[in-house]
This record gives sequence, structure tokens and C-alpha cells, in this order.
Amino acid sequence: MKIALAQLNYHIGNFEGNLKKMLEAVAAAEKEGADLICFGELAVCGYPPRDFLEFDDFIRRSYASVDALRKASGNIGIIVGSPSHNPVIEGKDLYNSAYFLYKDEIIGVQHKALLPTYDIFDEYRYFEPATEFHTVSFKGKKIALSVCEDIWNVGNENPLYTICPLDEMMPEQPDLIVNISASPFDYAQANTRIHVVRSNVERYGIPLFYVNHVGAQTDIIFDGGSIVMSPDGKVYDEMPYFQEDMRIYDLNTVVVGGRTKEQSKDKIQLIHDALVIGIRDYFQKLGFKKAILGLSGGIDSAVTAVLAADALGSEHVRVLLMPSQFSSDHSVNDACQLAENNGIRYDIIPIQPMYAAFEASLKSQFEGLPFNVTEENIQARVRGTLLMAMSNKFGHILLNTTNKSEMAVGYGTLYGDMCGGLSVLGDVYKTEVYELARYLNRDRERIPLNSIEKPPSAELRPGQKDSDSLPPYDILDQVLFHYIERRCGPRKLVDLGFDEALVARILRMVNINEFKREQAAPVLRVSCKGFGMGRRMPIVGKYLS
Repeated sequence: MKIALAQLNYHIGNFEGNLKKMLEAVAAAEKEGADLICFGELAVCGYPPRDFLEFDDFIRRSYASVDALRKASGNIGIIVGSPSHNPVIEGKDLYNSAYFLYKDEIIGVQHKALLPTYDIFDEYRYFEPATEFHTVSFKGKKIALSVCEDIWNVGNENPLYTICPLDEMMPEQPDLIVNISASPFDYAQANTRIHVVRSNVERYGIPLFYVNHVGAQTDIIFDGGSIVMSPDGKVYDEMPYFQEDMRIYDLNTVVVGGRTKEQSKDKIQLIHDALVIGIRDYFQKLGFKKAILGLSGGIDSAVTAVLAADALGSEHVRVLLMPSQFSSDHSVNDACQLAENNGIRYDIIPIQPMYAAFEASLKSQFEGLPFNVTEENIQARVRGTLLMAMSNKFGHILLNTTNKSEMAVGYGTLYGDMCGGLSVLGDVYKTEVYELARYLNRDRERIPLNSIEKPPSAELRPGQKDSDSLPPYDILDQVLFHYIERRCGPRKLVDLGFDEALVARILRMVNINEFKREQAAPVLRVSCKGFGMGRRMPIVGKYLS
């Protein structure tokens, strides 16, 4: 038996586009002699469809796509994910299902049993869990068909669940496992995924074919990396990251095993590739072409600009340099040099006249009061207004350049430097931004070295440095990582060796600035705990405040 895995870039709600991709893959696989082709979880409608699932027409169109694939299955088996109706009155209206199509018929349907409801997942909001489990017979083989999370409770050891779907199928003695997934990216997920697949193979002693999505759905990114694992527990093949691909495998050869082929899992390379596809898909799937951002000469805007050029082409990126009386000459020079290094169009609009107009308008109200964060924020909001004016006039989408460290502690101005349609670096700590900059410079100097080496500064007052307001980033990021990603409370952080007063200061900044993050642009998720749907905190909570 020859089995094709098709990891494709779906578009939520784009039924025609998704179906076209799958029918083309079916035709190509059939031409190459495949007996079976496997697509991802909820492939017909895209993942995660969220409240689209509450529309009857959305479900009707999902069924129509399944039916079109059924009609294409005359000579090749097709496994595809789709929502399906629950015919029972009790329970949720829908199942998250895997359809097995062959010879113009539906020869099997397996519903998903383990419905993740944590971090970015909210499947129990929509779906009823499966309670029946059976293999599907196909060309003399029994296939244990499963959907994503259903392989993540090996031996019923996951405390989130009370059933192990594959254990329920083993009495029917399947010859192989097929798992159709929509497994979101984070920079550690690829290793975790292989570990889970291997745990299943070691438990059941049969090969496992795992197919994943690729591409971005606003903030959630899928990396592909579909896996074929032999019964010996070795990765027979791991498909490319962040690329659409289809590969065909001979089942007998996979069973014999004896080979290992994995993709590189370098953290910074993965983050880079994820951010590039995140930007590209955000623009393409919304029908946009051009991006704009403010370029300050600092590291964050520099990295964002180069990533945007990689994603969209430098001809589709425009930057504004908006120096004030507090901007240093080298910052303007660094920004110009970056734009020229990367073939990006730039304009220079000094903001001092506009800032002076605000000062004059507010003179009587601010009489006798010292310069403080108010005047700093006015500068940031003038810049935000200019960027949004250019966005409106020319149809460019504004990219936000705030990094995760700044977003965490509220080191940014609402309606100023926090403006934007998409937050590119909002899940990348400042120390990681520097690593990204060095990665982007691996072949040539795209980002001026001065932007990387100089002390970071917002340049909103004379001689300002980030270190005036924040702890050093190498310490700050460690505390933030343990608090946000690892969910360590204040006592645990102190036990880990961090200064108690420093911990209290940092955690207070994080928690009192939740209101800013609620109003921020969607953040491209590259870690296991990004700001957005996967981290839900009360704005007025008292804890640690």
C-alpha cells in the first residue's frame, strides 16, 4: 500500500480554495500510484474555525466539500477532517471528524474523543467527544484512524482525559495508525510532537502516519513537519517545516524501517521562518500586499522591517523615519542604512513641529508641571498618527514592532508605538530579538551593527535608556519566561534565585498593564504561551498587584 501525506496551507472558511488544493493533491497522488491520501484535521474548513461553527451554512459547505472529495475517491482512498452533525439530541451539535472516502463512498468516520480546552484550544465549546472507536478496513489492512489530540493520551496517562482512543481500537488488531492533525507551532513543539508519536509507536508496535497543517491563521501558525514513524520507533521521515508538500510512502518499506530522517530544529531559525510565514499569510489571506512601519534605528523595528521584506518582498515594504529633537544622528543614519541595505523605500518626516504644536496647545493646562511620561507619549502618538495616515492613504497595513518583553511590562504607548494591524515580535523576548538580528545578518549585514550593539533606547527624552525604566533585559527576560511560560508564582521565582524585590517589581508591571495587551494587535505566536487567546488574564485582578 502506498500512502500519501499532504500537508497543505488551508484558509479558514475558504471552502473553494481548500477544496481546490485537496483535489489537485488527490490527482497528483493518484497519478503517482498512491492508494491513499491523508489531509489534516478540519481541512475542509480550516483550523481553528471558532464561532464559524455556529453557522448552519458553514457546516453545510463543509459537507459539500466532503461530498466533492467523495466523488474524487473512485480509485484512491481519501482521509480528510471535517465538522459533522451529532444525530443525537443530547450533547453538542457537532463532532470533529475524520472521514474515510473510497470508491465514491464513505467507508468510515471516526470522531475525535479528546477535545483540548487549554491555551489556544477551545474545542469543547463546539464539539461532542466520541465514545465509539473502530478501525477502518482498506485494501487488506486495518487502519486505526485518529484525530490530533487522540494520540496525546498514551496509555491513559494524561491527567486531562479519562480515555485512550487507540487503546480502544487495539482489540481489532490494526496494521497501522493514521493521525490527522492541526498542531500549532511553537519553537519546542516539533520535538514534543516526535516524542508523542514515538510513545504511541512503542506502545502499539505498528507504524504511524501523522499529517499536519502548514501556514498561519492570523496569530496561530502551523509548521507542517508531518511524520512517518516505523515500528522500530525511528522517524522514517519528517516533512519540511513551513512548506506545503506531499510525499508518498510505501507501507512495506516503512514497516521494515531502519532509517531516520528529521528536520533541523534550531530555535532561532524556526522562529524566523514562523514569523515570515505569519506575516505573509496574514497579508495574502486578507488580500493585502503592502506593509508600513516606523523605523527608529533600534533593533526591534530593524528586525521587523527585514522580516517583512523577507515575507512580502522589499518592494512591498515602506518605512517612516520620524526623528524628534531627542533622536540621535546615529539612529537616523542606522535606519537609513537598513532601508538601503534591504532595498526598502523610506521617508523622513521630523515630528518636532507637530510635537511643538501639541506643547503650545497644552501650555496653559500644563503650566508649572515638569516634563514627564506625558510628553514622551505625545511623541509616540504623533508617530502613530503619521503611520496610520500613511496606512489609510496608501492602503498599507501597519506592522507593530513591540517585543514580548516590552509588551509584558507595559513599556509602550497605547495609540502610539502600540498601533498596528499585526504584532510581529509580540511573542519574542528582547534577548531573542538580538538573536534574530544576528541570524538575519548570517550572510551579509542587513541590519547595521550599530543597531545591534548600542544600548536600547526609546529616545523620548535626553539621554534616555531602556535600563532607566527596566531591569537589564537578560534578567528581565528570565523572570518573564518563568512567570509567563512556566507559570511560576512569586514564591517559586524567589526560590529559583531571583531577588524578591525585583520579582515583585516585575510582576507588578506585568499585571497592571493587562489593559494594554487587551487592546494590542494580534500577536504572532511562536512560544508555548503567547499573549492573546492562549493567555487570558483579568484586567482588574488583584493577584500580585
